[in-house]
Amino acid sequence: MRLAKYVDPAGTTVVGSLQGDRVVALRTKGNDRPSLTELLELGDEAWRSEVVECNESALPLSQVTLLAPIDAQEVWAAGVTYLRSKTAREAESEGAARFYDLVYSADRPELFFKATAHRVSGPGGPIRVRRDSRWTVPEPELALVLTADLRLVGVTLGNDVSARDIEGANPLYLPQAKLYREGCALGPWIRRLGPGFDLAGLTIQMEIRRDDRTIFDGITPFSRMIRPIDSLIDYLGRDNQFPAGVVLLTGTGIVPPDDLSLAPGDQVSIHCEAIGTLTNVVVQGD
Repeated sequence: MRLAKYVDPAGTTVVGSLQGDRVVALRTKGNDRPSLTELLELGDEAWRSEVVECNESALPLSQVTLLAPIDAQEVWAAGVTYLRSKTAREAESEGAARFYDLVYSADRPELFFKATAHRVSGPGGPIRVRRDSRWTVPEPELALVLTADLRLVGVTLGNDVSARDIEGANPLYLPQAKLYREGCALGPWIRRLGPGFDLAGLTIQMEIRRDDRTIFDGITPFSRMIRPIDSLIDYLGRDNQFPAGVVLLTGTGIVPPDDLSLAPGDQVSIHCEAIGTLTNVVVQGD
């Protein structure tokens, strides 16, 4: 099942299930308008007994505005989880190359705070180039959707927009390179996990378009990630709490060439056949 968070024609924020090119509002036996967090926290048995599809509320996707599939969850990210990402980081920061190499092979992963919900853009929303950056790139990633007790209940797509020149100048500038308004996008919806869903078989694609032409495209299988998912979740939860749950970006294996930087008006699309397509437009300034 795909869970979408959207605004209906009446201006009401709703959580529904995607059925083809339509969305159907969901309710539970105790709540006519449950939040996304409330639905995600339900176990499989509770879901089967509590969740009801309101078929009379079905709407075409063209009549709703999709929102980022997030409530008050924090967004965290894992770095240097693909060989391509490791080599890119070493190239951008010669002084820190040894540290990126050590992180790539160490038991402990690189984990960092990426965004609060109000900094996250949804499908069709803007992603931002900082005014003080001259080299910003998108990073297409599979995003794990976790409950408060760190159960993996779904996946979505994420764009970990990064100012590579700022991070490359000094690794201690990582928060400034990564954490700013509209520096993250999630969507288009959450694919709720179920029996037989094969994470290892997923493939991530990205296309960057400028002036109606493709200036970059890339593809990578999720199986190339060197970190086991269970290990990433374990380290994320060590001496940490996430009362509303958490979204964990798992790193990127697609890195544009060094001479490419996002520019206002660019369109970035991230696609996974089993999830959908997340498209955002680049902005800069106010």
